[in-house]
Amino acid sequence: AIKMDLLHSNGVLIIQHLQRDYRAYQDFLNFMSHVGDPRNIFSIYFPLWFQLNQVVGTKMIWVAVIGDWFNLIFKWILFGHRPYWWVQETMIYPNQSSPCLEQFPITCETGPGSPSGHAMGSSCVWYVMVTAALSYTVRWKDKSAVTLHRLSWSFLWSIFWIIQIIVCISRVFIATHFPHQVILGVFAGILVAEAFEHTPAIQTASLRIYIKTNLFLFMFALGFYLVLKLLDIDLLWSVPKAKKWCANPDWINIDTTPFAGLVRNLGALFGLGLGINSEMFIMSCKGKNSCKISFRILCIAASLAMLQLYNFVKIPTHTEYLFYILSFCKSAAMPLTVVALVPYCVHSLMRTTEKKLN
Repeated sequence: AIKMDLLHSNGVLIIQHLQRDYRAYQDFLNFMSHVGDPRNIFSIYFPLWFQLNQVVGTKMIWVAVIGDWFNLIFKWILFGHRPYWWVQETMIYPNQSSPCLEQFPITCETGPGSPSGHAMGSSCVWYVMVTAALSYTVRWKDKSAVTLHRLSWSFLWSIFWIIQIIVCISRVFIATHFPHQVILGVFAGILVAEAFEHTPAIQTASLRIYIKTNLFLFMFALGFYLVLKLLDIDLLWSVPKAKKWCANPDWINIDTTPFAGLVRNLGALFGLGLGINSEMFIMSCKGKNSCKISFRILCIAASLAMLQLYNFVKIPTHTEYLFYILSFCKSAAMPLTVVALVPYCVHSLMRTTEKKLN
């Protein structure tokens, strides 16, 4: 406990230093914190990559969902505090002179802090994207191509680490994580992504496999929660702390609670399985139009546009269980739209146009 308090107090000094000396970069750091939001995987990265390469897009969802599930379990095991409430409750500062940490609208996360979900989600999805991009160049055999691959390798991994470092700094800057929590998140995300580099079975998984995986993930998390609750260990201990010490009650969002993230991810995985195993996907993404650049560009544009419309769908939060059900449905609809609905509509439109021209 003493070592952890020392780690936390050193982390607070780093946060104070960032908030004092990097004030001019506040808007940029807040933006980068949004960039690291795991929800961007489903609304931005996935629709782009799935239409370009279905193998990479499928892997991306699996990595994001399993990675976030592990993040939830680790958070429940590690009981990590967040800086913005820890400084208010710790007894290590004399005369109640706790440091003043500035809070922001995105500071008041309600789940435990270790490891960082943003850092973990960012590292795992960018790891998938970088390795996917490099897989195209590694096949080149001539000498000039080998040199180009080495340059690409250096450039892409440099970009990877620059993004991870900035995302980590942004999460520490807003006082929602200690430095050791974001570092742990980055390396945990890399491990999850690397594990899926050697798991080709996900590409041929049936809808039954998706459903069984969803049930396992849900039942394990729920069972873990209930067992510890019977042992008088409350895994939702962080929620009242967040509500108590958040500077503005309006910044508390039910969408940041542990079960909200679990439901959102399970919905996304179910929607992916439903879409990939649908007739619409087979007819469109496996048909003759799927190889056309125009088909893919139209699918990307339409998918991104449709998913932005989902952001305007506000789920009522007055009833917690209703929120979880509707959140699951909304999350399932997003990959289903990208995988099946949009490609099928584009395919039908192109087929109709071809018939008119003939």
